[in-house]
Amino acid sequence: MRRFVAPVAVLSGALVLAGCGSADSKAELSVSGAYMPQPVSDSMAAGFLTVTNKGGAQDELTSVTSDVGEVTAHETVDSSMQQVKDAAVPAHGQLVFKSGGNHLMFEKLKRQPKQGETVTLKLQFAESGTVTVQMPVKSATYTPKSGH
Repeated sequence: MRRFVAPVAVLSGALVLAGCGSADSKAELSVSGAYMPQPVSDSMAAGFLTVTNKGGAQDELTSVTSDVGEVTAHETVDSSMQQVKDAAVPAHGQLVFKSGGNHLMFEKLKRQPKQGETVTLKLQFAESGTVTVQMPVKSATYTPKSGH
């Protein structure tokens, strides 16, 4: 009887590990803190938000579209901004777009969003598909309490 205990224990452990791995092997994304300061320019605006990934796999933001104009993601490197094609959302981590750092850039505005309005964004992720976000337009001097 004793010789069956070890193989059964090993097999049970393998099943438990396999179950844990498969349940935690995808991204689980949510978006919070989205806002756009009211643009001071007729043709450009900035946008900020946080993408949180509670899942066990990385995902990538591959594109952003909006009802007000073209949108690109930018990162700030050594005080200068550079457009990025993809932005990683790490497993159990965040992708943060905040004032003074990485941000979304709206260009060729079809209309100038005003404080109190909402801008619709569609965030396209490599694995998680499309996430639609309603981004409120705040005052041009708005600073969120969280720093984002």
